[in-house]
This record gives sequence, C-alpha cells and structure tokens, in this order.
Amino acid sequence: MFVVAIAIAVFAVRGQIGARWLIAPGAVFLALAIGHGRVLGRRERLRVAVALCEDGIARIDDRWAGKGDAGASFQAAAEAHLYAADLDLFGAGGLFELLSVARAPIGRATLAAWLQVPASAAVARGRQGAVAELAPRVDLRQDLAMCALAVKEEVRDEALTAWAVRVPEGLPAGLGPWRAVLALVSLATVAAAALWAAGVVGPWPLLGAFLVGSALSRRLRQPVEQILAGVDHRADELKTLAVLMARLERETFEAPALRALRTALDTQGQPPSRRIAQLRRVVDMLENRRNQFAGLLMAPLQATAQLALAVESWRRAVGPAVLRWMAAVGEVEALSSLATFRFEHPEYPFPAILDEGQAAPAGSVGARAGGLPVFDGQGLGHPLIPAARRVVNDLRLGGERRLILVSGSNMSGKSTLLRTVGVNAVLALAGAPVCARQLTLSPVALGATLRINDSLQAGKSRFYAELTRLKQIVDRAAGAPPLLFLLDEILHGTNSHDRRIGAEAIIRGLIDRGAVGLVTTHDLALAEVAETLGARATNVHFEDHLEGGVMTFDYRMKEGIVRKSNALELMRAVGLEV
Repeated sequence: MFVVAIAIAVFAVRGQIGARWLIAPGAVFLALAIGHGRVLGRRERLRVAVALCEDGIARIDDRWAGKGDAGASFQAAAEAHLYAADLDLFGAGGLFELLSVARAPIGRATLAAWLQVPASAAVARGRQGAVAELAPRVDLRQDLAMCALAVKEEVRDEALTAWAVRVPEGLPAGLGPWRAVLALVSLATVAAAALWAAGVVGPWPLLGAFLVGSALSRRLRQPVEQILAGVDHRADELKTLAVLMARLERETFEAPALRALRTALDTQGQPPSRRIAQLRRVVDMLENRRNQFAGLLMAPLQATAQLALAVESWRRAVGPAVLRWMAAVGEVEALSSLATFRFEHPEYPFPAILDEGQAAPAGSVGARAGGLPVFDGQGLGHPLIPAARRVVNDLRLGGERRLILVSGSNMSGKSTLLRTVGVNAVLALAGAPVCARQLTLSPVALGATLRINDSLQAGKSRFYAELTRLKQIVDRAAGAPPLLFLLDEILHGTNSHDRRIGAEAIIRGLIDRGAVGLVTTHDLALAEVAETLGARATNVHFEDHLEGGVMTFDYRMKEGIVRKSNALELMRAVGLEV
C-alpha cells in the first residue's frame, strides 16, 4: 500500500490524476499499520506465553535446576537464617528456583519471606484455598506473569513506595486553603484580563492579580520543585502497575484470601486503575508547561503550582494505598508461584494443618498421645529430587514421641530425610502442596544444623559455628509456635565422651521446652540416648548393601539402631589403602 501511495503521488504531481486519489491508499495504509502493530504486540505476548509454558514443561520433566530464578539476592541473608541454607531454599537447584514464577521484585521478596517465616494455621489454610483456585486458571496466571514482566522492567518498587509516603518540605499541613486561594487568584486574573480586553477597566487589576499569584507561587516554589521532581516517572510507574491491577479488577474470586486481596486494592471505594488515571491526567497537564504556547497561558494562572498541589493532594489521599498495592502485587505473584507448583504437580496434596491445641486426626501419633506439635507424614519425598530417583518414607512425630534418632552409614540417606521433613514443613506452612501422599502437621518453627561452615574471616571453627546455631535453636524452642529441630551429626567436632554428654543435654533441653525433631548420628553410643528417653524417643536407621563389590542403598528407613558401617569400604572404593 505504501508503494501504491507513492505511485499515485507521482501521477498526482505530474497532473495525470487528482490528489484526492491519495486518500484511499493513505487510509488503508494507516489501518494496516495499526493492525500490524496489534499483530506484533500479540506475537510478543504469545512468545512470552510460549516461554512460560516451556519453563513449566522443564519443571515437570525435572530439567529446571540452574535455569530459573535461584533467588541469589536472598542467599547472603540465608546463611544466618535458622534453616534457609540448611534446607537449600535458595541457590541453583533450590526450592525457590523450583517454585518461583514471580517477575516483579516485590513478588520475589514476598515468596522468599513466605518460605523463611512459617505462617499460622489460619493464614496457611487461607493460602491453600487461593492456590487451589488459581492453579487451574492458566490464562489468568500467564496474564499476571506478563503484566508482572512490565512491572519488573519499569517499576522501581522501593523508590515508588518511598515517594508514596514522603512529605515535601515547606508545605503547610492543610493544602485546601492554598489551593482555594490559588484558584480564586486565577479566576480573578482571567476576569481582570477579560474586563481589560472589553475596555471596562484598565490593566492595573490584571497586574495586581498576577503579582498576588506570583507571590503565592514564590512562597510555594521549594515544595513545588520537590513535588515536580518526585512525580518524574512516578506516574509512568504507577500506570504500569495499574495494568496488572486492572487485570485483577476484572476477575471474581471465591477463595476468601483472594477476595480480601482484591478488596484491599480499592481506595475510598475506587479501584487503583481509576485512581491512577486521576493522577495521570494531572501529570499530563503538568507536562504541557514545557510547550511554549501552553506555558504562556499557564504562567499567569499559576497553573504549575496548582497542579503540583493537586499531585500532592493525590499523594496524601492515595499514597498509603500504594504500599497496599505493592504488597498485593507481591502476594499475587507469590500465590501464582505456588499455584503453578500445584498445577504442575497435581499428585501433591495439600497438608492438613492443625490449629494450636487442636487434636490430631484419628490414626495419627498425635491423636494417640494427645500432644502437640504434630508432624505425621506418609510417603514423604523430597521435591528437589527427580521423581524417577525419589524414595519416600513414612514418619511420625508428636505427642509422646518427641525425638527420632537416625543412625546409618555414609550416603545412606540420613541428611536427606532431615531435609525432606524440613522442606515439606516449609511448603506446608507457606500454603503450598507437599511432596507426600498425606501430611498432617501443626504450626511449627524450624531450626536446623545441616549445613554449618567455619569462617576464616570471623575466626570461627565449624564446631564453634555449630554451637552458636544450637544455642539459637535452643533459645527459639522456648517461644511459640513449638519448634521442629533437624540436627545433623550433632557435635561431631568433639570427642565421643563430650559428644555423648553434650548431645544428650541439648536434646533433653529441646524436648523439655516442647520441641520435637530428628537427630542423625554415626556414633552408636549416641544412638543409645533414645533408650534413656523412653517412649519420648525412638531409633531408626538406614542401611547399605555390598553387591558385586558395588555399594548400593535403598534409602528406606527402618526401625532400630544400625549395626554396621561402610566407612572402610568407601575408603577402599576411592583407592585409599586401609
């Protein structure tokens, strides 16, 4: 059509046809250009949707490790956390990478917080309902992901929230009187100009109104400049954020958590998209002052000051809601991540989460003993282990049984069992489904010593670092909710005599504070601690088998204390002469 239009233009210049012949191809070309732009936009959206689906297929096929968002920005803080590093929450191949489809920074931070701070029973169950409703709504989740991509690229969430609550210096507490006076002065300026033009009065009333308006604007110059600097890019960021919220505004939800989230978006009965449109109109008018002709008209009316005060009035009225909007974006993205996990693993059930003090269901160890906390899992597996290699076990803790002491040979699965329990507790109390046939648990805090390292910079040995973590865990056991502890090779950095006495004292202290948990050990003398605790503790173990000179493991948990070791066989297997 462009070539046709050029040809017609040539004929028109030569006088062979009339110029009106250009109207039709020009109109068609314009329509095609608009349509082509829409096609390009749709193609880009589909490209992103295809990428999202390919990522999902990779997760289903266990090809996801190292290809997604590993939560690297959260790793440094995780080292000091009571269980984040121990349970591989962050890093390549970690739980965050498996779960996260969040694109906006606030969404990633919200999901990371949910994994590191176990929710109450009511909150976790509320999230379960929201996740169950979002899981089958693939189109909605993909739309939200694509909107969040724009949020990620254009919205600086920390700067936006800081602007929403920052008050410019030099502004009076009440803006109403100033806005009213400026409006009256502007009206007086217009009236004086009209009367002067009609010859009714001289120029002095107009000059007086202009001087009064200038004096008022000069009084507000400093705060107005701060407002204008603050609103730079803010309207664009809010507009981008509104795209995501407008998508949510079109949805109706059944889950109470989602309905509450949707209601929280509204400000004074108006949705965010309408509120942001109000600000956008004011900012657009402010932009007009850069036009020379419009600027000449705006200057006598003190329009810049009036519009700046209108922006500040909007910020004071709606600014606190911006924090809610950002929090809502974070929750939506976190819930969408958990819902995607649910959609991609439909065989994973939601756990039954008991209220504090609630009796466990019939058939569980908690029901028989009538105590809390409870962790009763059947077919527990580790979600980070590919399904083809995953081995599951049953495990019951709670009530009278407060400790499971796990012995076994090297590489037999002791640490993996602790991580399996911990990761499924993290998933359950974040509101996600769990890698198990069935799981019943009460709200717990978590503490683990699976990955304790020395520090050359801090001058701390591995043993001292473990003691520091154990002290934190023991202190945490005195609080609420009850503690689920996961202690791997407890005190293995000291001699057997001190280890036996110290470990028993620590374990007794934890149990006396109402905690439950698992402890692994190679030391058979330490395994006998369970006998001194009576019904409150039990021994389990993992075994290995030597078949044709090759050591194999079944990773099945068995009752009792292990009576064999594979350390010498492993030394010989790697070529050490022992």
